Amino acid sequence: MKQIKYKNLFIKIVFIILFLLILTLFLFWQNNAITINELKYRNEQISDDFKGFKILQISDLHNKEFGDSQKNLIKKTNEINPDVIFITGDIIDSRRTSVNEIYIAMNYVKEAVKIAPVYYISGNHEFRSGFYNQIKLEMEKAGAHVLDNSSSEITLGKSAISIIGLSDITFTLKSHKNINLQKDIEEKLSSLMDSNNFSILLSHRPELISSYASAKVDMVFSGHAHGGQIRLPFIGGLIAPDQGLFPKYTEGLYVYNNTSLIVSRGLGNSLFPFRIFNRPELVVVTLDN
Repeated sequence: MKQIKYKNLFIKIVFIILFLLILTLFLFWQNNAITINELKYRNEQISDDFKGFKILQISDLHNKEFGDSQKNLIKKTNEINPDVIFITGDIIDSRRTSVNEIYIAMNYVKEAVKIAPVYYISGNHEFRSGFYNQIKLEMEKAGAHVLDNSSSEITLGKSAISIIGLSDITFTLKSHKNINLQKDIEEKLSSLMDSNNFSILLSHRPELISSYASAKVDMVFSGHAHGGQIRLPFIGGLIAPDQGLFPKYTEGLYVYNNTSLIVSRGLGNSLFPFRIFNRPELVVVTLDN
């Protein structure tokens, strides 16, 4: 009887070890194996000059490393060969990153600018970290365009697209306690937009889509939601910052009135350390008309 008892105990121990090993491998794969989400975006306002124009979106890196000096992320970027790279906030994590560790994210930016023009806007973690100014300085030194509350143009042939950026709303809320946020966003966008051009907005938060749409922005790139962190079949993401349980805007393309919103699931993690059925994502959007 003792032999049977010990044998059953041994089997249970082996089963537990195997389960933990498989779980560890699964979580490692889910949090480190980058997937590419390719979207084709059609809009009659896009000119022939921009047909086939390829946009790579990087979001919510949270200072995560993909290989030594971000070599795996850089390799993926080279393979995609984009015409432009948009970084939509939270390149660092305010809970785990010191001012001396900005280089982890900048290792990617310094190589990315050699591949394509880089446009960057801040997220809430840049604000919360307390060293946004250092990040902005390092971005500019690397050759990236910092678009917080400013705009730029990409010109091809005789056509142009307006690229607009908003700083994260935490910057605004800190300095203006009782501000009408929607009105503030609409006024900022109105002052930055060129009505003659197709407009692309970089703004970290997807849940503010109604404000972007009220300003009649054509297209928005956002992150922040982390894909809902844990994704379940037929349900989608479970929880997202500022959207709560079963969030509406977590990944892919959404249309709100005449504004198209693209939400990246992002690359890194913050408060909750694991992605489940929600691998790190690069979003690639090809324009068409």
